[in-house]
Amino acid sequence: MVLNVQKLINAPGERMTFQFDLDLSDVDFGGRRPAQNPVVVTGEVRNVAGMLLLDFTASTVLQSICDRCLKAFDQPKTVSYQCMLARELAGDEENDDIVLLEDGCVDVGDLARTQFILEMDTKTLCDPDCKGICPGCGVDLNQGSCTCKKEVDPRLAALAKLLDQDQDQ
Repeated sequence: MVLNVQKLINAPGERMTFQFDLDLSDVDFGGRRPAQNPVVVTGEVRNVAGMLLLDFTASTVLQSICDRCLKAFDQPKTVSYQCMLARELAGDEENDDIVLLEDGCVDVGDLARTQFILEMDTKTLCDPDCKGICPGCGVDLNQGSCTCKKEVDPRLAALAKLLDQDQDQ
């Protein structure tokens, strides 16, 4: 969504609100496409003392899979973003907090898409205390305990034999 903010540039105190849906169902993240629901972007551009400020939030419910127990779950996700808008930069310095206008317009859709992707979690958990699955038998440890015999690390096998001998005596 491209916003024309030209009328706000010379109008201190004025504001422009916006809301639109963003489709991110094509974004592959970690081999999955979790954003099957539309991402709702709401925000505003306002002129504060001659400076244009853009801020928005992008929210959706992601269809996630827990990285520990492999259970599918819905994960609410909200991303906030704020920056200044300018027609040109003074000097050669780059600033990530300033977005340049092109003919008095800013592509909020592109900004929201980029920011949402950058804020995606690299690890998703159904619960911060998720115990995962047993690597031996595959039982979901959140549902109960497994009956696997704990294997001894081969590097510690000699010590395990000593412990067994002590218990026999």
